[in-house]
Amino acid sequence: MNLLSALLSSTVTMAVPLLLAALGELLAERAGVINVGLEGMMLTGAFAAMVTTYFSGSPLLGVLAGVMAGIVLAALFGYTAVQRNANQVVAGVAVNLLAVGLTGVGYRAVFGVTGAALTVNSLKVLPLPLLAQIPIVGSGLFSQTIVGYVAFALVPACAFLIGQTVPGLELRMAGENPHAATAQGVPVARVRLMALLACGALAGLAGADLAVVYARTFVEGMSAGRGFIALAIVIFGRWSPWGILLAALLFGLATALQFHFQALALAIPYQFLLMLPYGVTLIALAISAGRTRAPAALGQPYLHE
Repeated sequence: MNLLSALLSSTVTMAVPLLLAALGELLAERAGVINVGLEGMMLTGAFAAMVTTYFSGSPLLGVLAGVMAGIVLAALFGYTAVQRNANQVVAGVAVNLLAVGLTGVGYRAVFGVTGAALTVNSLKVLPLPLLAQIPIVGSGLFSQTIVGYVAFALVPACAFLIGQTVPGLELRMAGENPHAATAQGVPVARVRLMALLACGALAGLAGADLAVVYARTFVEGMSAGRGFIALAIVIFGRWSPWGILLAALLFGLATALQFHFQALALAIPYQFLLMLPYGVTLIALAISAGRTRAPAALGQPYLHE
């Protein structure tokens, strides 16, 4: 029971940043924009959160700084991909490269070349009364930081927004047929920009969770491909908030198993354990191939006539 409880707790911890980033990507892709720069936004959010927390001593301010950093990069990506109609994939790759360079140079400029990782204060865990005492699942599901609770609360919120509201209808129209949306009076460019800003905010929040909650430090490249895994989660979750939740938990479990297997000292080379989450990503994409339908205008620039 202790092992199951620890595994569930690790699964949820690993799933939270993936869930946040994937929900942000869902909003962007429903609007017709594929944000390959998700990885860079997470990395920049992690760096901003760590630096702000280190100097202010407040992890909450660090989280807010991470969110703002993600929004800034999303605005830059939105200007190039939506306003200037640049190729979305190329612009996203450029954002990733920019983030890697900025965070690496920024870390050395602020802290120098340090031999030991700098640690910062973490957000407090807020166990829910009674629920946190449930055997096995209590500590894993109901003893989270505020970021964890926000991540899971966003799942029904996004489902309601996309499926039951007028802004959600405009979002789906912009991603399915932007020209028909324009004929109905929907400002497609504005809808896509707002979706990208929301995506950047959630990606920055995911990065802040990595730096302030999970690792309590910053390491160059610490996002470690989670942005690309989030892209796969959106596909595997069939562009549905509830499907994305299940997919994020699955990928979180794969990451948690990697650490638990290493702790058990199994006679398996650790390199094979390290590649477990990425192997699951490839398998999930192979399973989803041909079985899911993306928004019709996904990745296509909108040239208003």
